Amino acid sequence: MKKRKKKPLKVKKKKQKKSFIRRLRKKTKKIKNKKIRKIKKSKRQVKKKTRRYTKVKFKKNFKLKRPDKNTQKTRAIVSGLLRLNDKVKSIFRFNINLDQTLQAFFTGISNKVSGIRKIILEEREKQKKIKLKLMEQEKRDAQKRLLNQEKLALEAKRNELKEEHKLEKERKLDLQRFIKLEQAELRKERAEKQRQFLEQIKLEKKIDLFRRREADEIKSLEKYVLSQQRESYEEVQQRIDKIKEKYKLIREQKINEAIRERVASLGIKVEETDDKATLLEKERVYNEEREKIEYALESFYRSAHSLCFQLNKKYIPKYLSIIRCIDKRFETGEIYIKWDDAIEADWLILIYIKNNSPDEGIIIEDKTDPENHTTHEFQPNEIFKASDIMVDALTKLLDSERNKRKVS
Repeated sequence: MKKRKKKPLKVKKKKQKKSFIRRLRKKTKKIKNKKIRKIKKSKRQVKKKTRRYTKVKFKKNFKLKRPDKNTQKTRAIVSGLLRLNDKVKSIFRFNINLDQTLQAFFTGISNKVSGIRKIILEEREKQKKIKLKLMEQEKRDAQKRLLNQEKLALEAKRNELKEEHKLEKERKLDLQRFIKLEQAELRKERAEKQRQFLEQIKLEKKIDLFRRREADEIKSLEKYVLSQQRESYEEVQQRIDKIKEKYKLIREQKINEAIRERVASLGIKVEETDDKATLLEKERVYNEEREKIEYALESFYRSAHSLCFQLNKKYIPKYLSIIRCIDKRFETGEIYIKWDDAIEADWLILIYIKNNSPDEGIIIEDKTDPENHTTHEFQPNEIFKASDIMVDALTKLLDSERNKRKVS
C-alpha cells in the first residue's frame, strides 16, 4: 500500500485567519483602553474622598505598619500575569486557563516545599534516632565499665583471699617451727636438768663406794688384827680412825665442790672461806627470792606469751618475722618481747620488777615507737591494764609496718 501524500495547506485560508486575528486584536485593545480609563477615574475619585475626611489620631508609641516589599512584588507579578493572560486571550483564542496554570505552578512549589519539609523532618528524626542510639551505646558502655570494675574488684578480693590463705598456711608452718624450737629448748633444759641429776646420782654413788671401801678396809684390818692376836690394839684403832677421817674429808670435799659450782652458776658470790652451811643458806635465800619474782611475774608472762601467739597466728604478714616472748625470770628476773630475727638488746617490750622487790611494783618499758620510749608502772594485781597497753603498742607497731610497706 502506498502512503497517501498530505495535501498542502492553502494560502488563502491563512490570509483569512490573519485578517480575522487583526480585527480581534483591535477590538480587544479598544475594550481594554475603555476599562483602564474607567478604573483610573474610579481610583481618582476614591483618593479625593479619603483625603478630605480621614484624620487619624495615633498613639504615642504606635508605629505605622509599612506594607512588606515581598507582598507588593508578588501582587505586581500576579497582576502582570493576569494582564498577560487577557492580552493572550485577545490575540489568540486558545483553551489556556491562567488560573489553573498558576495553581499548578504554586501547587508544584508547595509540593516541593512540603517535600523539603518532609526531608527536613526525616533528617531530624534520623538525627534523633542517632542520638538515641548514641545514648543507649553510652549507657551500655557505662554498664560494661561498671561490670568490669565489679569483676576487677571481685578478682582483687579473691586474690586477697588466696594470699590470706597462703599467709595462714605459712603462719601455721612458722608457728609449728616456733613451737618446735620452743619444745627443743625445753628438751634441752630438761636434758640439762637430767644431766645434773645424773651427776648428783653419780656423786652419791661414788660417795657410797667410798663408804663401802672404808667399811671393807676396816673389816680387813679387824680380821688382820684378830689374826695377829696382839695384846694392844691401839695402833690399829688409830689407823682405822685415820682412814675414816680421810674418806670423810674426801666425801665432804666432793659435796662442797658440787654445792659451790651450783651456787656460782646461779650468779651468787662465793668466797673461799664459805663452808657447806653458808653455801646452802645462800642458795636457799636466792631460791626464795626467785620464787617470789617468778610468782609476781607469772600472770604478766602468761598474758605476754598469749598475745605473741595470737599475733603470730592471725595478724603478722608474710614479709615480717614472728614475735617472740622470752622468759628470763629465773636468770635475770626479766621478760621481754622482740622480733625473732633481732638480737636480745633490740627488744620491743621489757617487763621486770622494780628494785627486785614485788611489793614496790612491776615496770613495763615500751620501745615499739622509736621516737617515743615510754615506761609504765603497775601493781601485781593490775594485769588487765598492763595487757591492754601491750596490745595497743604491738598493734600500732604492726600498723606502722604495713603503712611503711604501702608507701614503699
